[in-house]
Amino acid sequence: MKRKYLSMAVGFALLAPAAFVQAEEQQQPAAGHQATTLDSITVTARKREETLQDVPVAVTAFTPETLDKLNIRDIGDLGAQVPNLTIYAARGSTSTATAYIRGIGQADPLWGVDPGVGIYLDDVYIARPQGALLDVFDVDRIEVLRGPQGTLYGKNTIGGAIKYISRGLPQETSGFASVTVGNYNQLDVKAALGGEIGGKDSGLRARVAMASMNRDGFGENLLTGQDVSDKEINAARLQIGAYSQDDFDVQFAFDYMDDKSGVRGAKMLAPNNNPLIPVADVPPLDDRYDIRSGMRNVNNTTMKGASAVVNWRPGEDWAFKYVLAKRESDTETNIDFDTLPQKIADVKAFYSDSQVSQELQANFDGGGRARGVMGLYWFNGDAGGQVLNNFFNLSLGDTQGVVNTKSIALYADWTFDLAERLKLDVGARYTDEDKHAVAYNIGYTDDSFTTPNGVVAANFDKTVNFKNVSPKVSLDYQFTPDIMGYVSASRGFKSGGYNIRANTTAVPRSGEPFDDEKVDSYEVGSKMAFLDQRAFLNLAYFYNKYEDIQLSVFTALPEGGFFGDFTNAGKGTVQGVEVEYQLLPTRNWLVSGNLAWLDAKYDEFMSGGVNIADTQYFTNAPEFSGALNVEYRTDLANGGNLSARVGYVYQSEVWPTTDLSPEIRQDGYGLLNAGVIWKLDDAWSLSLQGTNLTDKEYRTTGYNLVSAGLGVLTGFYGAPRQYMLTARYDF
Repeated sequence: MKRKYLSMAVGFALLAPAAFVQAEEQQQPAAGHQATTLDSITVTARKREETLQDVPVAVTAFTPETLDKLNIRDIGDLGAQVPNLTIYAARGSTSTATAYIRGIGQADPLWGVDPGVGIYLDDVYIARPQGALLDVFDVDRIEVLRGPQGTLYGKNTIGGAIKYISRGLPQETSGFASVTVGNYNQLDVKAALGGEIGGKDSGLRARVAMASMNRDGFGENLLTGQDVSDKEINAARLQIGAYSQDDFDVQFAFDYMDDKSGVRGAKMLAPNNNPLIPVADVPPLDDRYDIRSGMRNVNNTTMKGASAVVNWRPGEDWAFKYVLAKRESDTETNIDFDTLPQKIADVKAFYSDSQVSQELQANFDGGGRARGVMGLYWFNGDAGGQVLNNFFNLSLGDTQGVVNTKSIALYADWTFDLAERLKLDVGARYTDEDKHAVAYNIGYTDDSFTTPNGVVAANFDKTVNFKNVSPKVSLDYQFTPDIMGYVSASRGFKSGGYNIRANTTAVPRSGEPFDDEKVDSYEVGSKMAFLDQRAFLNLAYFYNKYEDIQLSVFTALPEGGFFGDFTNAGKGTVQGVEVEYQLLPTRNWLVSGNLAWLDAKYDEFMSGGVNIADTQYFTNAPEFSGALNVEYRTDLANGGNLSARVGYVYQSEVWPTTDLSPEIRQDGYGLLNAGVIWKLDDAWSLSLQGTNLTDKEYRTTGYNLVSAGLGVLTGFYGAPRQYMLTARYDF
């Protein structure tokens, strides 16, 4: 029978190994009809609609119901629920993302440095981490792809990809409104409305969604009395679509995010020991969020985007899609490395990014033994900024510049039915990319940054080209209707570039380009259902050979101070096991979660001509991690239903920073979460949620600038205990 899963939906690609669904496997059942089986959800992993349990891809998917039950408020909350995913807000920011999958990522948010995990908002790649820690509202689903996604996604998904997919455009009028209140004076308001416009069967549809997320700070600036680690984010999305029958549509989307949250608090982990300052005996504060900073409490990010998507299906066998998108973001932030009133290591930074991308995609499925997708992708982006550095009010520098990236890629991914149960998938992507960097780093006489002192640290205008072919091949075999196994091999790469913060006067090599990263990934896995679809168990083992690993490090300068350096560390081997499970033992109970083991080791790490691999650790790569969620749900006599959940998440020791500071290293820890959702009827629901209920203190990252001569040792901590009550109305 001819398959019918060619999709006009705008799903981005995956290609990857291994697999699972940590999703709300069943939609909320109607009262009196409690579901007794688990339902797999539909994803667009390979740019065509497929059931998650049938696709040989390492993907975890979340429906809106699961996001609500797990209290996923932004994509940073996904980390514990996805095997081998580490994602959190970058150091002093609220909405800048740091993401690692299977030990591969990028922690430095500097312009011109590419992330290792791609983040996508609907059809569009978000090239910069500023503003990329997306808040969850009016979402259709979120998919997390583990492993290199080079064939279909491209160069900057060497570790994996996170796809945020907004609600589509409905024909029937629908929407929701919700209000959340919680401790720290939390007040979140979210709403959406969509449906046909211009009358029934007009072919015109629209949807608008808005969100305002606010709360007081976790700490206080004891010098100024201002909140620290507060949240003030406003966001909106507008979608408009014109549909002609079932074979043609044009969709426009606009999104906007304004983050006016203050700086995040960092705790001093030791007194500043630099003899140039009179604060060596100032002890750290007791509270992990309080600071004594003399800098302005400004940490603003605005991000906006627009896209147009054209879908055309000329017949049953072919579907074509064209995506045109433009995105911009601007950030102003103050980084007080030392957290003290004195000007020890004070940095004021500005980031300004713009990108234009186009993608033309052709999807074929004639119902025969072969089907696949082909495409052409084009990207042009400018990433620029300025960083004003003040060290002890003695060394003052201005780092500024822009990196332009022009990239074009051709890709194809095809599936062939070799036999009734055996399928072969092959794909490849060719990328040709130019990076043009302009850098101008100079010194100033005072903190007004108006009079240059004549010292030019760097002044260059250079271009470098990168070419890459990323292939992929996989075989999957359907042993039984409920058990599928697969093996795959794929390659991913992340382009190199220039360090815009280079100091070529003191360190000449810092003006040379760093190399692109490459990873060859091999994987074997299975997706299994048992007990008449009441249990899912998905397993994956992967083995990665990782080369030319890009690392951001702090390098001390001979005259004092430091600069942010970039280097290629060498080679590494990363292997691991991932288990995802769901069990519905009775009508009322659901048990779900994951377990992960990660073994990431350097094979070569050259420093001063010596291989020091045995002394180095991968950052953001805990050896063990996992989650356990136990949920009880029951129908109520009045027609509603009740769901109660307890969850526990754990990760073992982790090294958050490339300097491998023992003081910043985080020991293994666990977090306890819980929630109750009372659905009164088809419209009204109440939700009571609590996170980190034991108020566990844990570091996510930090700064160690002691060896750089600044005496700075600080740590950034995850959120404290929070509880919140939400009232929601759906229509």
